[in-house]
Amino acid sequence: MKQTVSGMALAVIAAFALLFIPTDGQAKEHGFTFGLLMVGPANDHGWSQAHFEAGKEIEKQIPGTKMIYIDKVNPADRPGVTIPFLVDDLVSKGAKLIIGNSDDMTDGINEAAMLHPGIKFLHISGDAALNPESPANLANLMGKMEYGQMMAGFAAAMSSKTGKIGYLGPLINDETKRLAASCYLGARYAWTQVLKKDPAALSFKVSWIGFWFNIPGVTSDPTQVAKNFFDSGSDVVISGIDTTEALIVADQKKKEGADVTAIPYDFIGACDTAPDACLGVPYFNWIPGYSYFIKSAIENKWKKEWVWLGPNWDAMNDSATSSIGFLNGKALSGDAAKALASFVKGLGDKSISLFKGPINFQDKSVFLKDGETATDEQIWNLPQLLEGMDGASK
Repeated sequence: MKQTVSGMALAVIAAFALLFIPTDGQAKEHGFTFGLLMVGPANDHGWSQAHFEAGKEIEKQIPGTKMIYIDKVNPADRPGVTIPFLVDDLVSKGAKLIIGNSDDMTDGINEAAMLHPGIKFLHISGDAALNPESPANLANLMGKMEYGQMMAGFAAAMSSKTGKIGYLGPLINDETKRLAASCYLGARYAWTQVLKKDPAALSFKVSWIGFWFNIPGVTSDPTQVAKNFFDSGSDVVISGIDTTEALIVADQKKKEGADVTAIPYDFIGACDTAPDACLGVPYFNWIPGYSYFIKSAIENKWKKEWVWLGPNWDAMNDSATSSIGFLNGKALSGDAAKALASFVKGLGDKSISLFKGPINFQDKSVFLKDGETATDEQIWNLPQLLEGMDGASK
């Protein structure tokens, strides 16, 4: 990632500023169709459903817009089918903007953007727009889920009796490493600064399954991985995958008498799968980002840019303005909820900064010197897990 911190800040400010500019009526008058490619099913209670529901909300908020979509865009569900092929189908049905919602679509979206220079492309989670050689009709959007995962880690540590936290990870890349690391930093802060416990007594283990969700015969089974965590002494499992297996297993264990809980990921309604076992959920809200880019396309204000949107700290669960939220779960105690609220306030006013040294990488090399604060670029491109985390970095 080559963009400067100041440049990123301006991008975020600009994005939010345009959210409140009304459309000029072009979509209502002529109609504007946008296509959505989702890596998983539209009803996965996670990543893809969050995108799908944002798209449906855009249809309500911006008159004249229509979403068409293809879900389950992954090698297991659609073997041999390419992103350009699917884009051709959406374009033939009138799509003027294509959203690809997975990092795995990077090469395919880039190729499709070059093949369709008159169509706008929005890729979620990548940063190709920072490359001067990438197509001018390609932009990138991502939410600062690092904050949401800090909250998840904090809630987990505040709730753990054993000090053993499991993290159910998808595949290994810069994104997933920085999110797992954010979880760990939140857990470590709660454990050492709030609960005043020995850092050596905190165990944070990461197990990667190999993809964003279970593909039988290809990935590790997330249900079994979650069971292994609980059976080996973890009493909280945090999910970083698109689906809710960790929460379902926690609920099963709880019904058997175990004092365990879990934290799902991605989707505001994820706790509904098993509310009694859910501490809360960090979730993406794609409505602000979608609104910005779709309005930009409609009003001929589109530009090649990379936008990384964070929470609205004054109203973190406001769907109109906050791209990242955290919804407390039924299993979160009152005391833990109060502590979490104080933690969130500190993150928002910057009195709490977790990516601040001294922090070492997993291999003991220095990530941040004492007093040094990580840049957005350092966080975005995190090369390995952090010291204190147990799990693979590559």
